[in-house]
Amino acid sequence: MAGGQRTNTLVNPLAAKAMEQFKYEVAQELGIQVPQSGYWGEMTTRDTGAIGGHMVRKMVEAYESQLAQGVTRGTNQ
Repeated sequence: MAGGQRTNTLVNPLAAKAMEQFKYEVAQELGIQVPQSGYWGEMTTRDTGAIGGHMVRKMVEAYESQLAQGVTRGTNQ
């Protein structure tokens, strides 16, 4: 794969801004300093992996909570 190509596209492109904000929130919760330039390439793989892992954990938690309340895919059951 050529450098600079992205394969991780969002299912809903309208969520891009929210996901970016979520990434910063998780980094702050973990105490990871985000580069002022916004360029994540200078960060360690360990830090970016921790951010991504915690994002996934929180999304799964949120969905499990919705399932427990009987809510799936935006509809009440």
